[in-house]
Amino acid sequence: MPFSKNVRFTIGNGTTVAWSELGEGPPLVLLHGLGDSHRTWRAVAPALARRFRVLAPDLPGHGLSARPDAPYTLGWYADTIAAWLDAIGVERAHFGGHSYGGGIAQWMLLHHAHRIDRLALIAAGGLGREVGAALRLAALPVAAPFLAPGVLGPATRFLMPRASRSFASRGAKEIERLARLNGVVNTGLAFRRTVAGCIDVHGQYVQTWQHIESIGSLPPMAVFWGEDDSVIPAAHALEVTRRLANVSVSIYAGSGHFVHLEQAAQVAWDLSLFLLDPDRAPARVREPSGHAGVARAA
Repeated sequence: MPFSKNVRFTIGNGTTVAWSELGEGPPLVLLHGLGDSHRTWRAVAPALARRFRVLAPDLPGHGLSARPDAPYTLGWYADTIAAWLDAIGVERAHFGGHSYGGGIAQWMLLHHAHRIDRLALIAAGGLGREVGAALRLAALPVAAPFLAPGVLGPATRFLMPRASRSFASRGAKEIERLARLNGVVNTGLAFRRTVAGCIDVHGQYVQTWQHIESIGSLPPMAVFWGEDDSVIPAAHALEVTRRLANVSVSIYAGSGHFVHLEQAAQVAWDLSLFLLDPDRAPARVREPSGHAGVARAA
């Protein structure tokens, strides 16, 4: 069955999580970013499904999932994903997270590390202060009226093409689909609380580095980033190499924030190589010296 045609609904942490599944093999959970849905993985899921059981939820407050009156903090999202995994009978999985979804995946290292086999971060939040101006402005209390359902839909139509050339060139139907979903009641509530939980006018005030010493051990990790990302700068990928050892970093020339859409075939290939590499060592906190190598994809 094609990806996203078999959406299921499961209760986890007291809320309904919509999710899609494709393929067989070791489970691979893919977490999308803020204001997005599981369909962000539509270009890479078929290739990944040749080797993995791809599990792609809509985060609560997004897509087809429920929009409860909840805190929408990183911790709450992580607990919800863990409860969803319990409900569908998955004890451990590889994790891949894009943007805010990458932040959730990192937060799971703090409280649910036993669930993660390997971790792939794709233009992930939580690795540095800098973030796009639109998200910093959205954190201001005066922005609340602009995050109402009647405004979020048009904002989606305006901002998505500017975050990724893949949307601008061939994603008109996807933008319209996402705009309709972002116009659902309580989407603005979820958006405001999600942003306020990690971003202020100065940028990302919640970062993994503030808690890295609290994590007992890290899994094998890899980072993937678009060189021209205007939402979260690729410099954050280089910060990973400064702070962590045994982490591979791939930078994709000419790509923006949605690198998994813009260079889907290459990202799917590189991600599969990382997940299937039998010799991949766990990441570890680096002593304050030296940098790891960075691969650049054309």
